[in-house]
Amino acid sequence: MIVFACSAIFGFNEHIIRQMSKNNYVVIMAGGVGERFWPMSRESRPKQFIDILGTGKTLLQQTYDRFLPVCARENIFIVTNKKYKDLVREQIPELQEGRLICEPARKNTAPCIAYAAYKIHDLNPRANIVMAPSDHIILKESVFQDIIRRALDVAAGNSKLLTLGITPSRPDTGYGYIQFQEESVFPADTSLKKVKTFTEKPNRELAESFLESGEFLWNSGIFIWSAEAIIAAFEQYQPEISYVFREALGKYNTPEEQSYMDVAYTACKSISIDYAIMEKADNVYVFVSDLGWSDLGTWGSLFDSRQKDENNNAVVGRNAMLYDSRNCIINIPEEKLVVIQGLDNYIVSEADNALLICKKSEEQQIRKFVNDIKLKKGDEYI
Repeated sequence: MIVFACSAIFGFNEHIIRQMSKNNYVVIMAGGVGERFWPMSRESRPKQFIDILGTGKTLLQQTYDRFLPVCARENIFIVTNKKYKDLVREQIPELQEGRLICEPARKNTAPCIAYAAYKIHDLNPRANIVMAPSDHIILKESVFQDIIRRALDVAAGNSKLLTLGITPSRPDTGYGYIQFQEESVFPADTSLKKVKTFTEKPNRELAESFLESGEFLWNSGIFIWSAEAIIAAFEQYQPEISYVFREALGKYNTPEEQSYMDVAYTACKSISIDYAIMEKADNVYVFVSDLGWSDLGTWGSLFDSRQKDENNNAVVGRNAMLYDSRNCIINIPEEKLVVIQGLDNYIVSEADNALLICKKSEEQQIRKFVNDIKLKKGDEYI
């Protein structure tokens, strides 16, 4: 029934769907709060649950649809904070029973990935897993799907930890970078390289040198590995985290799982998968990719992704009237009339009970604004 529903709705090749490996799984990470997109993104409805691009689908829905051609529907999991489980069910009503993983606390990506790996390994010890954020833009979807299929083939049956690296188009200081060895790992696939180093968000000068060298890629935060390989990595590099999830053996995919996690999960330290595993391991490889990718992490990345008017303004909201304004991103409710005069390189965003007016060059301060609002005005505006 799943095969025919997919092919009828999405036009997939029926034969390809039937040949999908039962060992391939996708885990979509949808637990973030999207503070940098305040006030549009709120704690009650973060950016992954919003139609931020005006396509008629939320970022989570677009991500879910993107993986249907490469993974059987019943093998797609979504991991999110417990408080968003109803939003996930509302937006992805076809999500299979038992495929929603609810975190009781936010602990960054490493515990989230460990939880998913142990749970899926319990279902299928031969599982190969794609871990993907829920809030990315990928314009070249067919290219992306082809790379994911190739990466899953590479991950099957070996210990390699794979990630997708994006060919950089500018010296962006908002992304992490991956340095790779020039020689190819497999002669049959010259886009697969051994990773040399990871670098978190560099300054402008360093980012420019990365771009000039030709040895660096943007870190996409998309990972592919076998369940066995990533569990072994946790056992080696993060034994405290692996202990929490190893103790749950026998409880996964049973009624006892959630009650155990509600208590034990809070014992995990908060750490990203990059710091926890990827920067330590010596079996990390990267696919050099050109996907039309953006992590949509900032207002600036949204500005880059949207169509512009004759003055290079990106406008969401049909009642915005701009005079002598350029290079701005404007996001206002459809019913609101807004008149803007004389702004250059600004963010103007209104949502619910809050209005933000901020220089685009200073948008990294939005997190500080949000923290200050929490302290001085309370959670009503967050």
